[in-house]
Amino acid sequence: MAKNKTISVKGTEVAILKHQNDNYISLTDMVKPFGDDVMIYSWMRNRNTVEFIGIWEELNNPDFKGLEFETFKTLAGLNSFHLTPKKWIDATNAIGIISKAGRYGGGTFAHSDIAFEFGSWLSPEFKLYLIKEFQRLKEDENDRLKLEWNLQRTLSKINYRIHTDAIKETLIPPTITKAQSGIVYASEADMLNVALFGVTAKQWRDANPGKDGNIRDYAELEQLVVLTNLESINSVLIRQQLAQSERLLKLNEIAITQMKSLLGNNNMKKLK
Repeated sequence: MAKNKTISVKGTEVAILKHQNDNYISLTDMVKPFGDDVMIYSWMRNRNTVEFIGIWEELNNPDFKGLEFETFKTLAGLNSFHLTPKKWIDATNAIGIISKAGRYGGGTFAHSDIAFEFGSWLSPEFKLYLIKEFQRLKEDENDRLKLEWNLQRTLSKINYRIHTDAIKETLIPPTITKAQSGIVYASEADMLNVALFGVTAKQWRDANPGKDGNIRDYAELEQLVVLTNLESINSVLIRQQLAQSERLLKLNEIAITQMKSLLGNNNMKKLK
């Protein structure tokens, strides 16, 4: 789970949690202008609510326990029926609602689809303001991702030609085939992967069979900045005719130093 973000909905700070590439909105924060968490339990007692969150799970959760859902749906609406987020999650293996412990940042979160439905139950006006602020947050995120993507492309273009020219002029004899030269290029690219990420492209693919693309597609912006720097530095080391094993050690040291500078010692992930 990522760190919470917040939006202001009619003066109420509402936390947004990023979980498995989806946005979960704090129901605990949403009820503050109207009451307390008891309102969440009241909402979940409603038969229409149980049907809605159950159908959502059936559409989005292959591990959802449908028999338990049918039991809850049968009981919903009775005076003796009580349903809490934790009871729902434990019984049905639900993923649309999260019960998060902790004094700071804890509470009940729901997928945005479900949170908007809860907002309708609280107040149609509040729901509209919630959707408006949520969309604004998504637009800001998209603008930031576009900026990062453009920066990534610019940095890559700057150093790619320098790096490949150094390989071509220093490491590749003029008589070998294009296929053979491709092996050399790939070897140097993988050497940079090991220096920065600690694994080769193949090792990363083997460890992440469900992901598309390659290790660099999932890199943080700071890592991409360091990677372009390593390409430039490696081109100099190649022209100095240093062996690849020696260059790898030097580049790994440089990667660690630069990542520390960009992230700070407290957030540093070990690259060794």
